[in-house]
Amino acid sequence: MKGWLIWLILIWIGTVHAATDSELLVKAALERTNHQVRYDGKYVSIAYPNGDVPAEIGVCTDVVIRSYRKLGIDLQQLVHEDMKANFDAYPSKRIWGLSKTDTNIDHRRVPNLRAFFTRKGQSLAISDQAKDYQSGDLVTWMLPNNLPHIGIVTDKKHPQTGNPMIVHNIGLGPKLDDMLFAAKITGHYRY
Repeated sequence: MKGWLIWLILIWIGTVHAATDSELLVKAALERTNHQVRYDGKYVSIAYPNGDVPAEIGVCTDVVIRSYRKLGIDLQQLVHEDMKANFDAYPSKRIWGLSKTDTNIDHRRVPNLRAFFTRKGQSLAISDQAKDYQSGDLVTWMLPNNLPHIGIVTDKKHPQTGNPMIVHNIGLGPKLDDMLFAAKITGHYRY
């Protein structure tokens, strides 16, 4: 009986202290900030599934893709499979004039990730209140010159504004910044 009780206590401790998916995602995103990555969104042929552009290059979507990959989630494959089955639910025809999927680039485009997270995750309200954005949430923005952008909300708070800090790549490699309200928010997701 004593062994059974110890086993139950160990399971309870493991359950209580197990990291959530959002905590693991944030940890993976924060780890991305340790990598030297040149901002480069050029078209590259990559393997499928689990393909990636060379480690020394990337854009904002690659921060998200590589962070989820640390959790065993392959957005390349997931986006491709959903796009292939539901092509009209994605903006590829409207924005880029495409008529079929492309495993090399589809998952690296913010509008496609927005469609995927809306379809397969939770699309949350856009708010001007920092408290409405939880650690592990994904946020998309429209930057000047109609440039879509995406980042991961972390558990770190900016010391002056109190805003949750964002891991993203806006041109200088993966960084942790007070970015949440720096541009027009176009999407708020949980996946």
